[in-house]
Amino acid sequence: MKVLIVGSGAREHALARSLHLDPSVTELHAVPGNPGIGALATLHSQDPNDGVAIASLAVNVRADLVVVGPEAPLVAGVADAVREVGIACFGPTAAAGMLEGSKAFAKEIMAAAEVPTAEPRVCITPTELAAALAEFGAPYVVKDDGLAAGKGVVVTDDLTQATEHGEAIIAAGGTVVIEEYLDGPEVSLFCICDGATVVPLQPAQDFKRAFDGDQGLNTGGMGAYSPLPWAPPGLVEEVVQTVAQPTVDEMARRGTPFQGVLYCGLALTSKGLRVVEFNARFGDPETQSVLARLKTPLGKVLLAAAQGRLAELPPLEWSEDAAVTVVLASHGYPESARSGDVITGIDEAEAVDGAHVLHAGTATNDALELVSAGGRVLSVIGRGASLADARATAYEALSRIGLAGSHHRTDIALAAATDQADS
Repeated sequence: MKVLIVGSGAREHALARSLHLDPSVTELHAVPGNPGIGALATLHSQDPNDGVAIASLAVNVRADLVVVGPEAPLVAGVADAVREVGIACFGPTAAAGMLEGSKAFAKEIMAAAEVPTAEPRVCITPTELAAALAEFGAPYVVKDDGLAAGKGVVVTDDLTQATEHGEAIIAAGGTVVIEEYLDGPEVSLFCICDGATVVPLQPAQDFKRAFDGDQGLNTGGMGAYSPLPWAPPGLVEEVVQTVAQPTVDEMARRGTPFQGVLYCGLALTSKGLRVVEFNARFGDPETQSVLARLKTPLGKVLLAAAQGRLAELPPLEWSEDAAVTVVLASHGYPESARSGDVITGIDEAEAVDGAHVLHAGTATNDALELVSAGGRVLSVIGRGASLADARATAYEALSRIGLAGSHHRTDIALAAATDQADS
């Protein structure tokens, strides 16, 4: 099977790595990819958001399956264009991708499907914004309705900050969604969908804030781990029954079947399970930890989803190991990201037993040196028999990598690993 991956981040590198390990995958291509993906796949330079160009490339390389990683190409209709030329595509149509493309639309679907979620208010004027903030009170949850690469959400006790964030979105012509604050720990659960059948992966937890102790600005994610030893029994089954399956059923009823990954961002609140948000693709950096534990070959799962055959597959098989992902970020991230710094030590990091490194914001310079080219530069993954072992592996590997001015969180999975060791 020949597979074309669309995207250039660590999530796509994780997908490429898993597909490379699948014996049924004979050839890998990626557009635009990155230097790490380039070690596993043939890279192409087309615009990943140009559906016609991606469909043409898929035809030219005789792809059997196209896997669309990021949200922007999905909302732009890349999956639609690929399907129109008769090639199987893993990823929702533009219409179905609006579950991520519009938070207001997602709330509408959740209401129709009776999915438990935070109460929302949709605001298009400063007056509506002020009224919604006053209604819910602090902590204030202010979201950009559209795509914002994981950075469109502000959660704050500061009314001025909440108001300024909301007014900036409105001033730019956007729509704001104000929600009630959800207490309790958050969980990410990815569900593979073929328009009718839902197959859950293993849950993970990510760390959005830039610095230790959940301090600093929201980021695209500074680390993640799986499994969750503290998660209540039956959580995955509950999410499928009360969240994912009703949502997929509602999308099918509307004539826009959802095929791809339904990313369920959840809060385990004092009032029960609630949906924080939906995304229409794998999450980064949770994917790096989840796929590190998947034993079932990934290619046949994604192809079955693309072809509407998920119900035919046997249950997925998982490693009992834990996986911890730590993100190495460039100088200045997330406010600004310095590029061009030389990266060293990746081979040494991957020599650590149980560790591997995935590229996100990397490139090569004129001297053919690997350099930083974005905010989140690398994901370093450690596997081990326990979360403590996986943490130790990830951080040992990370210690061998050099990147001037870089920073990372030192507390990824620390609390969960400590609790697991004490129990």
